Amino acid sequence: MAETGASPLPASPLPAIPPPATPHTPDSRAPLARAEHFVWLTARVLEQRLFAYHFRGGDPGPVETALEAYRNEDGGYGHALEPDLRGPVSQPLHTVSALRVLDAVGHCGGQRAERVCRYLTSVSTPDGALPVIRASGHGYPAAPFVPVVADPAGELLVTGPVVGLLHRNEVWHAWLFRATDFCWQAAESLAAPQPDEVEAAVAFLDTAPDRPRARAAADRLGRLVREQRLAVLDPGDLDTCPAPPGHARGERRFPHDYARDPRSLARAWFTDDEMARSLDFLAAEQEDDGGWPVRRRRWAPAPALEVRARVTLEALCTLRAYGRPLG
Repeated sequence: MAETGASPLPASPLPAIPPPATPHTPDSRAPLARAEHFVWLTARVLEQRLFAYHFRGGDPGPVETALEAYRNEDGGYGHALEPDLRGPVSQPLHTVSALRVLDAVGHCGGQRAERVCRYLTSVSTPDGALPVIRASGHGYPAAPFVPVVADPAGELLVTGPVVGLLHRNEVWHAWLFRATDFCWQAAESLAAPQPDEVEAAVAFLDTAPDRPRARAAADRLGRLVREQRLAVLDPGDLDTCPAPPGHARGERRFPHDYARDPRSLARAWFTDDEMARSLDFLAAEQEDDGGWPVRRRRWAPAPALEVRARVTLEALCTLRAYGRPLG
């Protein structure tokens, strides 16, 4: 009797797993190989998928699948997508992180953006802006520097990046009109800004539709950054740029923090030498385990580890954007 062979298994619908950079390869001590080891050792699935997409030729689909685990039925995102804000509740701060992920893989549009904009409309303040955290998050753990208040006001810190990302992806929704007006007013009226506010303003101005107005606002903001010493221009002399009041000693900003891409309007704020020193400092910050340090205050072990994986990805993407070798 002839043997009956087993039926062949169907092809897997899942993407192939990228091969690791093993310690036997000649470039195993290169920045990228060391960072890859750190990511696969410590990062959440989302950051692992993002690393594979950015640096191993991975598909965007698995990134979006990992992000979907954080989405709630109201169209917002929760479940500690932003590691410093724990709990399942949707929050505007998580929306910033979600849109950054979708933008990174080119999926920030269509029905995804429509769902997000419906959520944004439902949580906006009367002036059309977004609070950092809504009171619905009360009772869940949160970092002390992102306090939950009963009646939060709209802030540029969240509204700027969200509006900027939606404009970058040519999303048009009724919510954007008032939110864009809010961002213009907030960005153009900054007088003694915190570094976080500067970064939020840049995130908006880099993609704001009125380019001449955006360039003028960015020029004014760049002068403030230099006059008020909000950026370390010489990493060899950190004392020339003290950390802002209420921040940890290491919470300083460098030129690359404001201009993470050479196409950013903030790149014009700094000379070539200043930016080169900043990037040299960033490259040298990689630690022995392959990850980059988190400069802000640490308040719990899990958020610190989760944030560090994201900071590591940001460092790699910034260095690559400026043409620095990663190996």
